[in-house]
Amino acid sequence: MTSDDTARPPMYSRSIDTYSALTPDQAEAVRELLAEAARSDGQQPVSEQGRLQLSGGAREGVSHLLLSAGDELVGYAQLEDTDPVEAPAAELVVRPAHRGHGHGRALGAALLAASGKRLRVWAHGGHSAARHLAQVLGLTLFRELRQMRRPLTALDLPDPKLPEGVTVRTFVPGRDDAAWLAVNAAAFAHHPEQGSLTQRDLDDRKGQPWFDPAGFFLAERDGELLGFHWTKVHEAERLGEVYVLGVSPTAQGGGLGKSLTTIGLRYLAERGLPTAMLYVDADNTAAVAVYERLGFVTHETDLMYRTET
Repeated sequence: MTSDDTARPPMYSRSIDTYSALTPDQAEAVRELLAEAARSDGQQPVSEQGRLQLSGGAREGVSHLLLSAGDELVGYAQLEDTDPVEAPAAELVVRPAHRGHGHGRALGAALLAASGKRLRVWAHGGHSAARHLAQVLGLTLFRELRQMRRPLTALDLPDPKLPEGVTVRTFVPGRDDAAWLAVNAAAFAHHPEQGSLTQRDLDDRKGQPWFDPAGFFLAERDGELLGFHWTKVHEAERLGEVYVLGVSPTAQGGGLGKSLTTIGLRYLAERGLPTAMLYVDADNTAAVAVYERLGFVTHETDLMYRTET
């Protein structure tokens, strides 16, 4: 949620159109808007999952809202209604040069109407303007997602101690897909975004330029997948990421997660990257404590707001 709606009404007509799928030209226009906002705000206004869902045709439960002022695309929102329990989740952004005209409020109102006034909205970075918009829309703070970072230079971590009989190898695309999806779903059963990933979601990520199976580590015993550490390299920022780290419920509590973290961090350090990052929910105190012991500190936060109903 990136907007500033503390000022004046627009001087031109405004329209909001909703689509189940975007044309290639529409998707490219949205990407250009997102890039402009990212340059201005210093961070992406829409999550990786949201950006991946811009192309590839219609996706069940996903809607795209395009706000135009005159002939110019000045705002975008995405609504995802796929969780069987939680309220639909949304992200929205207004082009920086067009903020202060009520566009964010208009998109928020459209999202509330489309979701039956049962809505969750991300505010990436938790900026004051986004907090104000959430208040105007009647939303309350629900979730805090921390981005934590640590230096990789002169990395000094103890050797990983794998549980007895456990070995680690790298991911083989195609061969390991089904097993990984199953363990990911089990490890993140409590996490609606990560735990619900499908083969299509995995294929989307395998098709990205950053995907490299050499940095995707699998821990197994007797051929059974027990855990994984999928790393990601942001080449432009020279930043390594603990992209996804998961351990099967049957293998938790034995130190496998910490060992996989160490293996991935060493891999990123060997790539010559100066810094590592990760995302973790603030209320996951056990995970936060583990990462703090590994030298991570909070860099910034993303906030999620929701309706009371």
